[in-house]
Amino acid sequence: MADAADVRLESIGKRYGTHWAARDVTLRIARGAFYTLLGPSGCGKTTLLRLIAGFARPDTGAIWLDGERIDPVPPWRRRVGLVFQNYALWPHLSVFENVAFGLREQRVRGGALRERVRAALRQVGLEGFEGRRPSQLSGGQQQRVALARTLVVEPRLLLLDEPLSNLDAQLRAQMRVELARLQQGAGITTIYVTHDQAEALALSTRIAVMAGGTVVQEGTPWEVYHQPRSRFVAEFIGAANILEGVVLDVRAGEAHVHLGEGRVVRAALPAGVPAPTPAGRAMLCLRPEAVRLTPEAVHQRPEAVHQRPKAVQSIAAEPAPANSLRGCVRTAVFEGDRVRYEVDAGGGLVVRADVPSPGGAAPAAPGTPVTLSFGPEGLRLLHE
Repeated sequence: MADAADVRLESIGKRYGTHWAARDVTLRIARGAFYTLLGPSGCGKTTLLRLIAGFARPDTGAIWLDGERIDPVPPWRRRVGLVFQNYALWPHLSVFENVAFGLREQRVRGGALRERVRAALRQVGLEGFEGRRPSQLSGGQQQRVALARTLVVEPRLLLLDEPLSNLDAQLRAQMRVELARLQQGAGITTIYVTHDQAEALALSTRIAVMAGGTVVQEGTPWEVYHQPRSRFVAEFIGAANILEGVVLDVRAGEAHVHLGEGRVVRAALPAGVPAPTPAGRAMLCLRPEAVRLTPEAVHQRPEAVHQRPKAVQSIAAEPAPANSLRGCVRTAVFEGDRVRYEVDAGGGLVVRADVPSPGGAAPAAPGTPVTLSFGPEGLRLLHE
């Protein structure tokens, strides 16, 4: 495999008529990274991929690959590999000939060509499939042929445009693991375009979240999930409860926020995060998995603790988190390993909670009074 490249985009803009498909995008992608452009349809992520590949020219800014400015360079001289959403395999050619196509264009012949094609097929787990046609392969196998065809020419940069979107859910999950293994084994710098948050979180070393042609947040998967800066990022990457209120005060590294109807919660302020202004409006993100749900009956009958199942006793014995809201279960959806609740907390506030499956006990039924609790670290103050 050729040496991986580092990539820089500086103030990139692309306009179609009066519409800016990409605007003032500046990114630095480290050598060997698996970097994901994540966002909804029409946000500009595929436009950026086309600009890097050379299928379009930017109207503003510059693109650098290993210190070389490449936006004026034609696509065939960039040594950039692109895997399309629909794989773009030649239906009349065998797997071998599909993979060999780029090498033949580079005038590789004979034993060198055969060895490189076989090595690429070994890399993607398709040894023995050389003589088959694309129509004789599953969707996941076709996707791996497309990857082998791209990797065999030894690109310094690999671009993937939603390559898993045509697969069913189970195969897509399997191919995530395969993609991660291939990318790490090859060590090639990879830029991946997707609208699937689970794919982005599972595969990426860094993620750029896009909206309206711009990057609205960039960071590691952990940062964009646990430290979203805006409501858009919080709600786009995973499920999120958005709580709105007024800041009462800030002390001991926590913001005290009044949610209305006498309810006050405490939100931890990570180091380096600007403190909110007292009396100012606040918007908080609370992930459903950070919420603990306890039926009210556990609190109303303290004398019956010795009669509860051991699992319930252990929960009741834990120290109570700093924040709690009382409500009533609206819906409970059992998903095997977890139960997804919607709880009416009053005053128009509905809170989602993802609770590990209770095992032998049935989920709390709709109508059950419950207490929702969560620590200050589970609340994230949104600054944008």
